[in-house]
Amino acid sequence: MLELAEKQPGYLGRESSRTADGRDVTLVYYADEQSLKAWRDSPDHRHAQRLGRERWYASYEVRIARVERSYRFETPG
Repeated sequence: MLELAEKQPGYLGRESSRTADGRDVTLVYYADEQSLKAWRDSPDHRHAQRLGRERWYASYEVRIARVERSYRFETPG
């Protein structure tokens, strides 16, 4: 599904990690709400969601959030 997300207009990037209890967490960023809604309504995305529910996932959670600011610090070197 991530390959589909990357092809969607307005796609900005993603971050993925696994929690200590083994859950996968993926954040996908879009430029604006219109791009996000287009992704939500994409027939390919809907199909992938359906397959995920039928074949792989007993449950999942989706959260929609707006990033107002983001900061990063990295030690040089």
